[in-house]
Amino acid sequence: MKRQFLVGDQVLLMDRKQRRHLVTLETGAEFHSHTGVVSHDDILGAEEGVILRSSRGSMFTAFRPTMAEYILKMPRGAQVIYPKDLGPLLVLADVFPGARILESGVGSGALSMTLLRAGAHVTGHEIRDDFAARATANVETMLGAEALERYDVRMRDAYEGIEGTDYDRVILDLPEPWEVVPHAAGALHVGGVIVAYTPSIVQATKFRTALEDHGFRFAETVEVLNRTWHVDGDAVRPDHRMVAHTAFLTHARLLVQ
Repeated sequence: MKRQFLVGDQVLLMDRKQRRHLVTLETGAEFHSHTGVVSHDDILGAEEGVILRSSRGSMFTAFRPTMAEYILKMPRGAQVIYPKDLGPLLVLADVFPGARILESGVGSGALSMTLLRAGAHVTGHEIRDDFAARATANVETMLGAEALERYDVRMRDAYEGIEGTDYDRVILDLPEPWEVVPHAAGALHVGGVIVAYTPSIVQATKFRTALEDHGFRFAETVEVLNRTWHVDGDAVRPDHRMVAHTAFLTHARLLVQ
């Protein structure tokens, strides 16, 4: 079923070099680039895949962004967790529809919208009002207002404690996640999963030690590398550039409270 573009929709404009530009459609607004101007009114009412000509004759194709594309282009305050880590994180945390998840901190909302898209109920702990507001706005923009019914961001420092109990999952994107482990042990039910996203292996090591000391078992630390390939007929080779290290993902299960 084809859907027409409406006011407020997110649209990616892709040029001939496959450069992507994220715009929010508004009546009377314009998209400006070095290749010319495209009127939003020419997109409104059209269907996905419409081809547009800028004021300087450049061609753009309009389509709705995937969540991964939106995350890479969306407004942000804090650094986001990239799509290459978000997919594995969903599997390592074993996220399922209806799961009760504690997330700290919420940053710009990339992880939040990924968890919500998977059907989870997310309680966020965040210490910065601007980050909480940005994450909430990004979630609403990408997933719609109904997603906010399953999204509760609270101004709280997870280092000082976690609000609520009997969570299915605890997911941490904090500088010192090991400081939250004692609180997570009391907030998760037995068998619940904890995951930490840490840029440094030293952080991951300290987190692993805290997990062992507080009843978590089956701990594992992984790193996801992403290398694309150049494919042009029979000319096939790895791309010269790749997305290598971003962070370590450490997960474990609570077996003893």
